[in-house]
Amino acid sequence: MSVRTPGGTAPNPAEATRRDRGQVAIEYLGFLPLLLLVGLLTIQTGIAAYAANQAGTGARAAARSASMSMGGCDEGAARDAMSGWTADRAEVRRGGSSFDEVTCTVRVEVPDIIPGVNIWGKAERSSTMPRT
Repeated sequence: MSVRTPGGTAPNPAEATRRDRGQVAIEYLGFLPLLLLVGLLTIQTGIAAYAANQAGTGARAAARSASMSMGGCDEGAARDAMSGWTADRAEVRRGGSSFDEVTCTVRVEVPDIIPGVNIWGKAERSSTMPRT
């Protein structure tokens, strides 16, 4: 049913509301991929920050253990100080060392949320401790 106005006929407001009801669903479906992408990137950033934190923890533990002996970086101490999946993905390297101090570097491969999209690569942290 139409309502007669001075400029012509206008649709009934109830009919207009009923016809526009599906418009919101279409707009939401268009926005959903962007929302999912932002969510995945947020999770990926959190995982990368956690991997960097664990790499720093492992580097400090390896350097602390090496500073108490005249040996190199203790890979076992680094892996023991890190959580499970980061320890499995870590590589421990000896940095520049001297008689007075030792430097250890730990690199942790950051896993990807979306397969094939490698944004972060590896998180690397170094730690230097004086020899005791």
